[in-house]
Amino acid sequence: MSTSESTRPGPRRRRRFGSGQPPTPADPALDQPSDPESVARTILLDKLAGQPRTRAELADLLAEREIPDEVAAALLDRFTEVGLIDDAAFATAWVESRHRGRGLSKRALAQELRRKGVDDELARDALDELDPDQEEATARALVRKKLPSMRSLERQVAMRRLLGMLARKGYPGGLAMTVVKQELAATDEELPLLNDSGLEAD
Repeated sequence: MSTSESTRPGPRRRRRFGSGQPPTPADPALDQPSDPESVARTILLDKLAGQPRTRAELADLLAEREIPDEVAAALLDRFTEVGLIDDAAFATAWVESRHRGRGLSKRALAQELRRKGVDDELARDALDELDPDQEEATARALVRKKLPSMRSLERQVAMRRLLGMLARKGYPGGLAMTVVKQELAATDEELPLLNDSGLEAD
């Protein structure tokens, strides 16, 4: 055998890409879906940490996040048992805050509580804390606060605006009219409004 024959390279071996290493086994923890109960508990605690919520609001939220009904119901029951969800306390606090802070009437507050899913009986109990005298006093305070900005208005225009303000806050028409007329009459001397002719009312 000649030197050239002995040193002749043999046939090249083809590299086989992608087959040299076995496939990485899947991580079972990553393939498993999140535990619905754990997810739901995190959602509830997060929402309740910000402010109180009604059971209906939280149930809607869990439904939006596609938590199974049975899991949601069990957790909502548990949170209610330990006092983290308390629709009665929520309704009482809501009525107090919205009446004093926004001057809303019983009727307006009842509508808000209904939209939040509070049971009608619980809502009535909370609204009973507002007696008629307190509701009227709040309406008067709203009118008195608004009157100084109406110094240059005609009396009928001022009356319409005041009645509209009370209507938007849910006050009955009869009560609103009585309060507005009385407050306009009471402020004639210190805060006369213009009559329809553009002159100050006598």
